[in-house]
Amino acid sequence: MNLLLKLEDASKFVAAYVLSQYFGNAWWLFFAWLLAPDLSMIGYIINTKVGAILYNLAHHQGLAIVVFAIGFYLRIPALTFAGIVLFGHSALDRLLGYGLKYPDDFKHTHLGWIGKK
Repeated sequence: MNLLLKLEDASKFVAAYVLSQYFGNAWWLFFAWLLAPDLSMIGYIINTKVGAILYNLAHHQGLAIVVFAIGFYLRIPALTFAGIVLFGHSALDRLLGYGLKYPDDFKHTHLGWIGKK
């Protein structure tokens, strides 16, 4: 099952990159912005609860789709691109084992504990 989920997330990541290209963005732009959603970790400076809320908001695939849809509907290329990047980033994170965070510890994710096998 783990391999199947990783393949699914790899497919989502590739689809996000292809979609970025489809909308006419430079090939490198997707990769240049790919780590931007991790700025949401700034909330961990306050505490783990605030950190988890901000992190999960920036890494929620449903929100990424909503941002993309709003940008597409309103014809705002920057918002459309932001949705693509959010989606691609969250897919890559899940592919690498970084899931949505629980409020008790940064390493406690919906995919299990980071670094523990």
